[in-house]
Amino acid sequence: MAVILLIEDDAGIRSALARAMAERGHAVQWQPAGLSGLRSVIDARPDVVLLDLGLPDVDGQQVLGMLRAVSDVPVIVITARDDDADIVAALDAGADDFVTKPFGADHLDARIRAVLRRSAGSRAEQPLVAGGLVVDPRTRAATLDGRALELSRKEFDLLLALAQRAGEVVTKRDLLAEVWRLPYGGGERTVDVHLSWLRRKLGETAAEPRYLHSVRGVGVRLSPPAPETEG
Repeated sequence: MAVILLIEDDAGIRSALARAMAERGHAVQWQPAGLSGLRSVIDARPDVVLLDLGLPDVDGQQVLGMLRAVSDVPVIVITARDDDADIVAALDAGADDFVTKPFGADHLDARIRAVLRRSAGSRAEQPLVAGGLVVDPRTRAATLDGRALELSRKEFDLLLALAQRAGEVVTKRDLLAEVWRLPYGGGERTVDVHLSWLRRKLGETAAEPRYLHSVRGVGVRLSPPAPETEG
Protein backbone atom coordinates (compact mmCIF):
# COMPACT_ATOMS: atom_id res chain seq x y z
CA MET A 1 0.00 0.00 0.00
CA ALA A 2 1.22 3.50 -0.87
CA VAL A 3 0.16 6.76 0.74
CA ILE A 4 -0.78 9.00 -2.18
CA LEU A 5 -1.19 12.77 -2.06
CA LEU A 6 -3.41 13.99 -4.88
CA ILE A 7 -3.10 17.72 -5.69
CA GLU A 8 -6.08 18.35 -7.98
CA ASP A 9 -8.69 21.13 -8.03
CA ASP A 10 -11.42 19.24 -9.92
CA ALA A 11 -13.69 17.63 -7.31
CA GLY A 12 -15.01 15.02 -9.74
CA ILE A 13 -11.53 13.86 -10.73
CA ARG A 14 -10.43 13.84 -7.09
CA SER A 15 -13.35 11.66 -6.08
CA ALA A 16 -12.92 9.21 -8.97
CA LEU A 17 -9.16 8.88 -8.48
CA ALA A 18 -9.39 8.54 -4.70
CA ARG A 19 -11.97 5.77 -5.07
CA ALA A 20 -10.03 3.95 -7.82
CA MET A 21 -6.72 4.08 -5.95
CA ALA A 22 -8.35 2.99 -2.68
CA GLU A 23 -9.81 -0.02 -4.51
CA ARG A 24 -6.25 -0.91 -5.49
CA GLY A 25 -5.05 -0.85 -1.90
CA HIS A 26 -3.66 2.68 -1.59
CA ALA A 27 -4.41 5.35 1.01
CA VAL A 28 -5.30 8.66 -0.64
CA GLN A 29 -5.10 12.19 0.73
CA TRP A 30 -5.91 15.24 -1.37
CA GLN A 31 -5.53 18.99 -1.61
CA PRO A 32 -7.35 21.28 -4.07
CA ALA A 33 -4.54 23.84 -4.55
CA GLY A 34 -0.80 24.07 -4.96
CA LEU A 35 0.25 25.78 -1.75
CA SER A 36 -1.91 23.61 0.49
CA GLY A 37 -0.57 20.59 -1.38
CA LEU A 38 2.98 21.73 -0.73
CA ARG A 39 2.25 22.02 2.98
CA SER A 40 0.80 18.49 2.97
CA VAL A 41 3.95 17.11 1.35
CA ILE A 42 5.99 18.59 4.22
CA ASP A 43 3.57 17.59 6.99
CA ALA A 44 2.21 14.23 5.81
CA ARG A 45 5.30 12.88 3.97
CA PRO A 46 3.38 10.82 1.37
CA ASP A 47 4.97 8.01 -0.62
CA VAL A 48 4.04 9.56 -3.98
CA VAL A 49 2.41 12.79 -5.23
CA LEU A 50 -0.05 13.02 -8.13
CA LEU A 51 0.18 16.63 -9.29
CA ASP A 52 -2.17 18.43 -11.66
CA LEU A 53 -0.60 21.33 -13.55
CA GLY A 54 -3.76 23.46 -13.86
CA LEU A 55 -4.18 24.56 -10.25
CA PRO A 56 -6.19 27.62 -9.14
CA ASP A 57 -3.55 29.40 -7.06
CA VAL A 58 -0.09 28.51 -8.42
CA ASP A 59 0.76 26.83 -11.69
CA GLY A 60 1.70 23.19 -11.23
CA GLN A 61 5.13 23.73 -12.79
CA GLN A 62 5.93 26.27 -10.06
CA VAL A 63 4.55 23.94 -7.38
CA LEU A 64 6.84 21.22 -8.70
CA GLY A 65 9.85 23.50 -8.43
CA MET A 66 8.98 24.48 -4.85
CA LEU A 67 8.27 20.86 -3.95
CA ARG A 68 11.65 19.72 -5.26
CA ALA A 69 13.33 22.30 -3.03
CA VAL A 70 11.98 20.60 0.10
CA SER A 71 11.38 16.94 -0.78
CA ASP A 72 12.54 14.09 -3.03
CA VAL A 73 9.13 12.38 -2.95
CA PRO A 74 8.28 10.76 -6.31
CA VAL A 75 5.94 12.99 -8.36
CA ILE A 76 3.69 11.91 -11.22
CA VAL A 77 2.25 14.83 -13.16
CA ILE A 78 -1.35 14.24 -14.27
CA THR A 79 -2.73 16.79 -16.66
CA ALA A 80 -4.78 17.43 -19.77
CA ARG A 81 -1.80 19.28 -21.28
CA ASP A 82 -0.20 17.07 -23.91
CA ASP A 83 2.22 19.49 -25.53
CA ASP A 84 5.77 18.17 -25.72
CA ALA A 85 7.10 21.40 -24.23
CA ASP A 86 4.94 20.93 -21.11
CA ILE A 87 6.07 17.33 -20.73
CA VAL A 88 9.75 18.24 -21.11
CA ALA A 89 9.40 21.18 -18.71
CA ALA A 90 7.75 19.00 -16.05
CA LEU A 91 10.38 16.27 -16.32
CA ASP A 92 13.20 18.82 -16.28
CA ALA A 93 11.65 20.42 -13.17
CA GLY A 94 11.88 17.11 -11.33
CA ALA A 95 8.77 15.09 -12.18
CA ASP A 96 9.35 11.33 -12.15
CA ASP A 97 6.63 10.57 -14.68
CA PHE A 98 3.93 12.28 -16.75
CA VAL A 99 0.42 10.92 -17.47
CA THR A 100 -1.97 12.68 -19.82
CA LYS A 101 -5.71 12.78 -19.11
CA PRO A 102 -7.81 10.81 -19.75
CA PHE A 103 -6.12 7.65 -18.46
CA GLY A 104 -7.22 4.35 -16.94
CA ALA A 105 -6.93 3.58 -13.25
CA ASP A 106 -4.87 0.43 -13.92
CA HIS A 107 -2.49 2.45 -16.09
CA LEU A 108 -1.99 5.01 -13.32
CA ASP A 109 -1.58 2.29 -10.69
CA ALA A 110 1.18 0.69 -12.78
CA ARG A 111 2.95 4.05 -13.08
CA ILE A 112 2.71 4.56 -9.31
CA ARG A 113 4.20 1.15 -8.61
CA ALA A 114 6.94 1.78 -11.17
CA VAL A 115 8.09 5.11 -9.68
CA LEU A 116 7.99 3.63 -6.18
CA ARG A 117 10.21 0.74 -7.28
CA ARG A 118 12.63 3.13 -8.95
CA SER A 119 12.66 5.31 -5.86
CA ALA A 120 13.36 2.34 -3.59
CA GLY A 121 16.05 1.11 -5.97
CA SER A 122 17.81 4.48 -6.06
CA ARG A 123 18.00 4.48 -2.26
CA ALA A 124 19.36 0.97 -1.91
CA GLU A 125 21.08 0.30 -5.24
CA GLN A 126 22.75 -2.87 -4.05
CA PRO A 127 23.68 -5.47 -6.67
CA LEU A 128 20.82 -7.90 -7.31
CA VAL A 129 21.82 -11.55 -7.37
CA ALA A 130 19.86 -14.48 -8.80
CA GLY A 131 21.94 -17.63 -9.11
CA GLY A 132 24.91 -16.79 -11.31
CA LEU A 133 23.30 -13.57 -12.54
CA VAL A 134 24.37 -10.28 -10.93
CA VAL A 135 22.75 -6.96 -11.87
CA ASP A 136 24.31 -3.78 -10.45
CA PRO A 137 22.06 -0.68 -10.69
CA ARG A 138 24.89 1.68 -9.67
CA THR A 139 27.29 0.73 -12.45
CA ARG A 140 24.57 -0.43 -14.85
CA ALA A 141 26.54 -3.62 -15.36
CA ALA A 142 25.41 -7.24 -15.41
CA THR A 143 27.41 -10.45 -15.22
CA LEU A 144 26.46 -14.07 -15.73
CA ASP A 145 28.66 -16.68 -14.07
CA GLY A 146 31.37 -14.04 -13.79
CA ARG A 147 31.18 -13.04 -17.46
CA ALA A 148 30.20 -9.48 -18.35
CA LEU A 149 27.02 -9.19 -20.41
CA GLU A 150 27.02 -6.71 -23.30
CA LEU A 151 23.57 -5.16 -22.99
CA SER A 152 21.93 -2.21 -24.67
CA ARG A 153 20.38 0.45 -22.45
CA LYS A 154 16.86 -0.98 -22.83
CA GLU A 155 18.06 -4.55 -22.41
CA PHE A 156 19.68 -3.57 -19.10
CA ASP A 157 16.57 -1.63 -18.00
CA LEU A 158 14.42 -4.66 -18.79
CA LEU A 159 16.73 -7.04 -16.94
CA LEU A 160 16.88 -4.69 -13.95
CA ALA A 161 13.08 -4.36 -13.80
CA LEU A 162 12.74 -8.14 -13.73
CA ALA A 163 15.61 -8.64 -11.25
CA GLN A 164 14.06 -6.12 -8.86
CA ARG A 165 10.99 -8.37 -8.75
CA ALA A 166 12.78 -11.72 -8.98
CA GLY A 167 10.40 -14.60 -8.34
CA GLU A 168 7.34 -12.52 -9.30
CA VAL A 169 5.45 -12.68 -12.58
CA VAL A 170 5.72 -9.23 -14.17
CA THR A 171 3.14 -8.40 -16.82
CA LYS A 172 4.17 -7.02 -20.19
CA ARG A 173 1.94 -4.02 -19.50
CA ASP A 174 3.89 -3.27 -16.33
CA LEU A 175 7.14 -3.59 -18.26
CA LEU A 176 5.88 -1.20 -20.93
CA ALA A 177 4.99 1.35 -18.25
CA GLU A 178 8.22 0.96 -16.28
CA VAL A 179 10.87 0.43 -18.94
CA TRP A 180 9.41 2.19 -21.98
CA ARG A 181 7.06 4.65 -20.23
CA LEU A 182 4.32 3.65 -22.66
CA PRO A 183 0.60 3.59 -21.86
CA TYR A 184 -1.44 0.43 -22.01
CA GLY A 185 -2.74 -0.78 -25.32
CA GLY A 186 -0.17 -1.87 -27.86
CA GLY A 187 3.57 -2.15 -27.71
CA GLU A 188 3.79 -5.65 -26.22
CA ARG A 189 5.64 -6.81 -29.33
CA THR A 190 8.45 -4.47 -28.25
CA VAL A 191 8.73 -6.38 -24.96
CA ASP A 192 8.77 -9.71 -26.81
CA VAL A 193 11.59 -8.58 -29.11
CA HIS A 194 13.75 -7.27 -26.26
CA LEU A 195 13.12 -10.43 -24.23
CA SER A 196 14.28 -12.48 -27.19
CA TRP A 197 17.51 -10.46 -27.45
CA LEU A 198 18.03 -10.67 -23.68
CA ARG A 199 17.49 -14.44 -23.65
CA ARG A 200 20.08 -14.87 -26.38
CA LYS A 201 22.66 -13.02 -24.28
CA LEU A 202 21.74 -15.14 -21.25
CA GLY A 203 22.32 -18.29 -23.30
CA GLU A 204 18.73 -19.46 -23.31
CA THR A 205 15.57 -19.55 -25.40
CA ALA A 206 11.87 -19.20 -24.67
CA ALA A 207 11.52 -22.94 -25.23
CA GLU A 208 14.45 -23.74 -22.94
CA PRO A 209 14.60 -20.95 -20.34
CA ARG A 210 17.20 -20.67 -17.58
CA TYR A 211 16.40 -17.30 -16.00
CA LEU A 212 13.50 -15.74 -17.94
CA HIS A 213 10.37 -17.86 -17.65
CA SER A 214 7.29 -16.89 -19.65
CA VAL A 215 3.92 -17.43 -17.99
CA ARG A 216 1.49 -17.75 -20.86
CA GLY A 217 -1.11 -14.99 -20.95
CA VAL A 218 0.35 -13.29 -17.85
CA GLY A 219 3.96 -12.16 -18.18
CA VAL A 220 7.57 -13.03 -17.35
CA ARG A 221 9.27 -14.24 -14.17
CA LEU A 222 13.00 -14.02 -13.50
CA SER A 223 14.24 -16.87 -11.34
CA PRO A 224 17.57 -18.69 -11.25
CA PRO A 225 17.95 -22.26 -12.49
CA ALA A 226 17.61 -24.96 -9.89
CA PRO A 227 20.99 -26.09 -8.54
CA GLU A 228 22.28 -29.24 -10.12
CA THR A 229 22.31 -32.27 -7.88
CA GLU A 230 24.93 -34.95 -7.99
CA GLY A 231 23.58 -38.16 -9.43
